Amino acid sequence: MEIRRAREEDIEQTLSIYNDEVEHGVATLDIHNKTLEEWREWFLHHDEDTHPIYVSQDGDRVTGYVSLSPYREKEAYCSTVELSLYIHREYRKQGIAGALMETIIADAVHNPRIHTIVSVITRGNEASTRLHEKFGFVFCGTIHQVGMKFGKYLDIDNYELIKEN
Repeated sequence: MEIRRAREEDIEQTLSIYNDEVEHGVATLDIHNKTLEEWREWFLHHDEDTHPIYVSQDGDRVTGYVSLSPYREKEAYCSTVELSLYIHREYRKQGIAGALMETIIADAVHNPRIHTIVSVITRGNEASTRLHEKFGFVFCGTIHQVGMKFGKYLDIDNYELIKEN
């Protein structure tokens, strides 16, 4: 397995991983698949300095990805990023999520423009909760029944990792 910065040629495979979760899971509360054009725009919105994307790769196959995205649009939030992590269904429980998390957190810790990393986890995703806690994220609140997917209201748990100065 190789972990590296994402490239434009990874767009289709990362989109496939994401859309699989849209259709079958609750790690994202999107309910409609993203189009290739929408995903390309999302990809190009990420810059290598503050909002990188990393992929894990096995041969020619992208097995997962992790990204840091802007937390909110208002300028005062510019030092806060939101972490997203998705693993291809066939490659889960193989340590890929931990390797991707380690890579992106190391990137963020060494970036003077980033102070806080936020992660939003759909309640009940115990694997994601354990992973975040393993890397020092702290639970900071639940928003109840904030989204509906598959005919059920879902809660989200918010986690934060604040860099020490």
